[in-house]
Amino acid sequence: MTSIITPRTLKGFRDYPPHIMIPRERILETARRVYRSYGYAPIDTPALEYLEILSGKGGEESDKQLYQFQDHGGRHVALRFDLTVPLARFIAQHFNELGTPFKRYHLATVWRGENTQRGRYREFMQCDFDTVGTRSVQADIETALVIHDLLRAIGFEDFRVHINNRKVLNGLLDVLGLRDRAVPILRALDKSAKIGPEAVCREMQTAAGLTESQARRVLELTSLRGENEEVLCGLEELVRGSPLGEEGVAELRDLLSAVGAAARPQCFRVDVSIARGLDYYTGTIYETFLEALPGIGSVCSGGRYDNLAALFTRQELPGVGASLGLDRLLAAMEELGMIEGVQTPAPVFLPFFESTRRNDYLRLAALIRAAGWGVEFYPEPKKLAQQLKYADRRGHRVALVLGEEEFQAGRCRIKDLKSGNQVEVPLQDDAAELIAALRRMLD
Repeated sequence: MTSIITPRTLKGFRDYPPHIMIPRERILETARRVYRSYGYAPIDTPALEYLEILSGKGGEESDKQLYQFQDHGGRHVALRFDLTVPLARFIAQHFNELGTPFKRYHLATVWRGENTQRGRYREFMQCDFDTVGTRSVQADIETALVIHDLLRAIGFEDFRVHINNRKVLNGLLDVLGLRDRAVPILRALDKSAKIGPEAVCREMQTAAGLTESQARRVLELTSLRGENEEVLCGLEELVRGSPLGEEGVAELRDLLSAVGAAARPQCFRVDVSIARGLDYYTGTIYETFLEALPGIGSVCSGGRYDNLAALFTRQELPGVGASLGLDRLLAAMEELGMIEGVQTPAPVFLPFFESTRRNDYLRLAALIRAAGWGVEFYPEPKKLAQQLKYADRRGHRVALVLGEEEFQAGRCRIKDLKSGNQVEVPLQDDAAELIAALRRMLD
């Protein structure tokens, strides 16, 4: 006798039942709508790339997390760890036909073999948008505005887009004479929210070779707090004498001025402590935190990467963009009670009463679907109480009560499954009055 295999998932991977998948797809639809509203066009790339395409692009940490292996042809390959490096390869490969500036969005799965934690998985989906082929600060401004509009469209009001600039950070290191150790310092700073300042201080000493005094000086410089203007003024003093740092502060000031004209300015905060640990960032960087759940980490992050495509082409292809962490955001929404637990995308439930009326039910369902609503028709005749119990568990919003008596009378009862209220409407051949009543209840 064949032994039974225990059903289970790998650590860091998860299943998505309907009550999670429905809001997940709704967020994806919202992201598409917001991205398209700014002129971003969709692309897709393979999940599997040559190892040389991905390795060394996100730093040592990303290389350690790569799922890599030899395929059946003996080629060294890896699963993508983000969507930005594949974008750089895609742009370099298709540059002549695309032209610039090129604005794209990409909603796809990525893989990282990292330690799992709340809202963080080894297989997860990113919702990226990028502008490639321009150094204009307008592209950085637009990135901030898209993040703002996206979070609001999903249903969040209390969030903060934390903004910094790698030029400012490098300018601070110039002032301290530590520019040659920028990469390990920035990687350590990127862990501030996770491990705390003392652990970051120790890591800067061990990984970057700083003295304790130097490490504490870096922490001091990156812990400026206050209103945006107050922080910017403080930064201007700290980077004085570093042209790169002064340029970074000027870009931050310009960006904040612009987003204040098109979005809610209180949603944007200058935060010198964010560093974005990936090596390819060169300018503006973004991290977005939910005020009600800051401990879950950034739910939308990104930045400017002016040199990434240089590994694949001699053509200058600067870029800027960000990525919504879909699965982390879903975990946050679950914690905050923002997911209803609905198990069906169809708001209308049509019970099956009379077996001889099957085709009449099917015709009515088709008319309602044509009007724009999903309809689930129960597959077999059963008692109404049983069918309504099923509909309530699935999360349908209304049920249409139609037995032989209603068909004979040319009437249909619409039952609101949340409140229990019912209305009765005439049932014509075109179901016009029924559809009008549904519109009042569902729209």
